[in-house]
Amino acid sequence: MPITHIHLLEGRSVEQKQELIKNVTEAITHTLGTAPEQVRVLLIELPKENWGTGGTTKAQIESKAT
Repeated sequence: MPITHIHLLEGRSVEQKQELIKNVTEAITHTLGTAPEQVRVLLIELPKENWGTGGTTKAQIESKAT
């Protein structure tokens, strides 16, 4: 049973997340030859203040841009 964890920033629509899960499931089933019912896709959404790049949070980067 393949289990895929995807970490992403908060803010995507329900429709975008549904499409992501669908496409990832299709890629896994095609590549591994497993049934879609066996695939698990877990989306882990993080707030921008919990996502850092180069010592700065995404929230800080966005607040400087405005």
